[in-house]
Amino acid sequence: MSGVRSYGDPCGVARGLDLIGERWAVLVVRDLLLGPKRFNDLLGGLPGVSPNVLSQRLRELTEHGVVRRRDLGPPTRVRLYELTEWGRGLEPILLQLGRWGSQGPMPPDGILGVDSLILGIKAGFDPARAADLRGVYEFHVDADTYLAEVADGSLWIRRDATSERSDATLTTDIDTLRAVCGQQITLVAATESGALRMSGDKDARQRLTELLLTPFTPAPRSTAGE
Repeated sequence: MSGVRSYGDPCGVARGLDLIGERWAVLVVRDLLLGPKRFNDLLGGLPGVSPNVLSQRLRELTEHGVVRRRDLGPPTRVRLYELTEWGRGLEPILLQLGRWGSQGPMPPDGILGVDSLILGIKAGFDPARAADLRGVYEFHVDADTYLAEVADGSLWIRRDATSERSDATLTTDIDTLRAVCGQQITLVAATESGALRMSGDKDARQRLTELLLTPFTPAPRSTAGE
């Protein structure tokens, strides 16, 4: 912890914030929840962070055992950053934080990135409907590919993964996906325009539609005394 500010409080919340409480640290973890990323991919997904600050956060998270660096050998010679098993333990916490934060005011600027949209689908997943949504689904969004699998009451999503047994596939661009998830355009209208395409049998496409249309609209907040 040398050189990093600490609350000096033995409470688990304070100790957790000692590890991930610095600015941008939680968002770095968020962007690694769906799989490893290169430095430049992380930089591109975090508008506003400088390369120096991102390098510092990655170094701190690596030192704390939340993130690890993996170097791929030749011929690629690519350096990847990924969450450790301990770091992945933050997933349910961040998904719940996202559900809670979605009830707050929307900032005037900024747009949701593709990872945030896919995580929104995961955060809104209702395990009670898992039996109806069981299956394997692919999302192709511009150059990004995500594999979603519903089984045993849970939803698993991974970036840069494909399956030979996908039940249904959705192909679109980020602007269309953002508009559909933001309820600015219906899925039917996006499909009819050709901006969004789905393949697979009718039942699988319907299950994929239900998965995609998990409400992004914030639930109304209760007011004390109501």
